[in-house]
Amino acid sequence: MYENYEYLLFERKPGGVLLITINRPEKYNATNNKLHNELAYVWKDVDADPDTKVAVITGAGKAFSAGGDLDMIEGQVKDFNQISKIMKEAADIVYNITDCDKPVISAINGVAVGAGLAVAIMADISVIAEDARFTDGHIRLGVGAGDHAAIIWPLLCGLAKSKYYLMTAEFIDGREAERIGLVSRAVPADQLLDEAMRIANMLAAGPQYAISWTKRSLNHWVRQAIPIFESSLAYEMLNFFGDDVEEGAKALIEKREPKFPTAQS
Repeated sequence: MYENYEYLLFERKPGGVLLITINRPEKYNATNNKLHNELAYVWKDVDADPDTKVAVITGAGKAFSAGGDLDMIEGQVKDFNQISKIMKEAADIVYNITDCDKPVISAINGVAVGAGLAVAIMADISVIAEDARFTDGHIRLGVGAGDHAAIIWPLLCGLAKSKYYLMTAEFIDGREAERIGLVSRAVPADQLLDEAMRIANMLAAGPQYAISWTKRSLNHWVRQAIPIFESSLAYEMLNFFGDDVEEGAKALIEKREPKFPTAQS
């Protein structure tokens, strides 16, 4: 069932728990075109997998997933067909995790940005290492906060905190993310996977229909925000036709502060 995945590893654990590892550690698990596609559609396979009750996803090495591969981002700028493809996959990451009847747990072991962060935060239960850091990051690139943020952050941590972190793109560590309600649990790094697996085993041993239908009911809060999400995603992609994103991508490559054309007077 999972043999065609290139950048996701699958390990079956006892009791119906499936451990998924984002496996591009030499690039800090940054999403290239193939991995972006895999993160969008793996949840359909998980949902259809009769041997899986709960999925746990984490990252190989030091990172969970360090945003979009810069080659992918540069290839997307002002390319209508590529932008349209990425937009659909970004939407399907959100929708397919939401619609998957199996609980999804993220074990956020290190930096998380972009599509990887979407997976981490859209998970039903998110467990993060206390010293792990993440940022939505879109503003740093010069595009609107699309992906997942507008649909879920205000539900998790409120509008004031969402506006602050999404409009500034400041990094948040695990302790602060737990404090404001953006993640479920923050634990010491050496306890992260054990805690995620503890929760997974508890869910796998529980009443499966009751847990699944509880997830389905609670996610109607998310579904109510679909028009907000679609708007944010469209605006993000519209920014890829502008000049700011070219400067944002160049600044990231050169490891400097960007000088966005729209900010120059």
